Amino acid sequence: MPKQNYTAAEAARALGISLDTLRRWDRAGKVRVERDAANRRTVAASEVERLKGPETSEHLSARNRFRGVVRSVTVDGLLAQVEIDVTEPARVVAIITRDSAEQLGLKPGTGATGVVKATSVMVER
Repeated sequence: MPKQNYTAAEAARALGISLDTLRRWDRAGKVRVERDAANRRTVAASEVERLKGPETSEHLSARNRFRGVVRSVTVDGLLAQVEIDVTEPARVVAIITRDSAEQLGLKPGTGATGVVKATSVMVER
């Protein structure tokens, strides 16, 4: 039988966020939580599914897709700025020159930051 309720830690793990983020979302009203007899947060499975969004069967070659939950929408004239909290682990893949890799000393296990630069970012729902 599928799980009906998650502990706060289980819900955070399922959403790919930290427990602290789940607590902040609760205080901000972004996630509906309940309290158990010991006053601990519990999250309904349906709420976790709502935040994760629908599973898509689309298969695209693009790797720069970061699923998440809309944090804010700021409208100014004809434009709207949409900020999304990424809710699942993501992998960034970059093609760089050999010289750059050598100059940076890149090898498996070393820390690095992937910076995504794009002329456009699309939002899908």
